[in-house]
Amino acid sequence: MIIGSYSRRNERLLVSAAFATALGNNVQLIVGALLMIREQQTMMAVGWLFIAVAGPQALLSPLFGRVADRCDRRVLWIGCDAVSAALALALPVWLVCGGAQGPGIYTVNLALAVVGALFVPVCAALVKERVPADRLRRFNARHEMGTQAGMLLSATVGGLTVQTLGAVPLLVFNAGTFVVSALCVVAVGRGPGLPSKGPDAPGTGATPTAGPAVPRRPLRVRRLILLYAQGSVVVTVFNALLPTAVIGELRLGAGVFGVIDALGCLGFLAAAGACRIVGRRHPDLRIAVVGFLLSAALLVLQSQFGIVGYLVGVPLGAFVFGQARIASRTLLMESADEATVGRAFGLANGAGLAATVGAMFLVATVTDHSDTRYGFAVLAAGSLLATVSAGLLLRTSAPGRRKAAAPPDRAGTVAAAVAPAGARSGHPGDSARTGSGAGVALRGAGGGCGVGQRGE
Repeated sequence: MIIGSYSRRNERLLVSAAFATALGNNVQLIVGALLMIREQQTMMAVGWLFIAVAGPQALLSPLFGRVADRCDRRVLWIGCDAVSAALALALPVWLVCGGAQGPGIYTVNLALAVVGALFVPVCAALVKERVPADRLRRFNARHEMGTQAGMLLSATVGGLTVQTLGAVPLLVFNAGTFVVSALCVVAVGRGPGLPSKGPDAPGTGATPTAGPAVPRRPLRVRRLILLYAQGSVVVTVFNALLPTAVIGELRLGAGVFGVIDALGCLGFLAAAGACRIVGRRHPDLRIAVVGFLLSAALLVLQSQFGIVGYLVGVPLGAFVFGQARIASRTLLMESADEATVGRAFGLANGAGLAATVGAMFLVATVTDHSDTRYGFAVLAAGSLLATVSAGLLLRTSAPGRRKAAAPPDRAGTVAAAVAPAGARSGHPGDSARTGSGAGVALRGAGGGCGVGQRGE
C-alpha cells in the first residue's frame, strides 16, 4: 500500500509538471503569435514563428531521444525547466530595455524550441520508467489532459492578459511556470535509474538462455509514430490558424480568442474523463483512428460558420482529438521498451515537427491567397491521409507477423510460437509486456526498473 500510494503521488506530480511546462511553452508561443499578427497581419508571419519553433526540434529530437535513454531522466527534466525559465525571463527583460520586438520573439522561441527537443523524449522516458504498466493507460489520459489543457489554457491566459495588462507581465509569469514544473519533478524523488541492458535489450548482442526472446517490432513502432506524430502537426498548425481566423479575419479581440480556446480546454478535459469509458468498449487503435478522422471533419465544418462555428466546433474537435491523442500515445509507449522509449518519442517529435514545417508553409500560403477556410481544409486533408495510411498499415501488419512467427523446421517451434501468440491476443501493447522467462514487466526486479521498485 505504501508503494502504491507513493507511486500515485509521483503520478500526480508528473502530471502537474507536464501541465506547467506545456502552459509555459505555449504562453510564450501564443504571446509571440498575437504580437506578430498585430504587427504584420498575415498568417505567414505567425507561420514563420511556428517554423522557428518546429525546425530545431525536428532536427534535434531524434538525437536527444538517445540522450534521454542514456542519462538520468529526472535530472534532464529539471535542467530543461531551469534553462527554459531563464530564457522565458530574458524576453520581457529585452522588451523593457527597448529591444526590437520581432528579433527578441524569434530568438527566445528558437532557444526554447531547442530545449523542448530534449524535453519531449525525456518526459516520455521518465513516465515509462516510473509508472507501472497496469496504470499506464490511465496515466496517459491524465498526462495528455494536463499537457493539452496547458496548451489550450495558454491561449486563454495569453489572450486575456495581453489585452488587459500587456505582454511583459505575462512573460514574467510565464517564467514562473517552468520553476513550478522543476519543483514538482524534484518532489518526485530519485528513481531506480536507467534500465539495465538485459539479454533482450538492444545493442547487447546476447541471446536469452531460457525461454523465447521478445519479438522486436520496429516496423509497428514506426507506423505508430506516423499515427501519433500527425497529431502534433494538427495541433501546431491549428494554433497558427485559429488566431489568424479570429483576430485577423473576423476582427475580434484577443479576449474572444482566449474564450474559444478555453472551450477547447474543456473539450480536452471531457475527453480525458470519457477515455476510461470508451477504452473499456473499444481498442486503442480504433479510438485513435476514428478520433483523428472525426477531428479532421470538424476542422472543415467549424470554419464554415464564423464565430458560432468556432464556439461549437473547437470544443467538439478537442473532445474527439483528445481521445485519439491519448490512445495513440498509449499505443506508442506500450510498443516501445523501456530502454528505447526516449528514442521512439524523439523520433515521433522530430517527424511530427518536420512535417509541421512543410504543412505550415502550405497552409499559410493557401490561407494568405484565399482565407482560413481553405487553410483548415488543407490541414484536415493531410490529417486524413496520415490517419488512414497508419490505420491500414497497422491493421495489415498482423498477418505478416503471424506468418513469420513460428518456423516449422526449427527446434522449439511450440515455444517460439508462444510469444507472438501473446502479442496477438488482444491489447495492442501486450507484446511490449511479453518477455522471456518472467517477462519484461518483471525485468526491473533485478535491474532496478520494475513496477515493484518504482515507488521506493
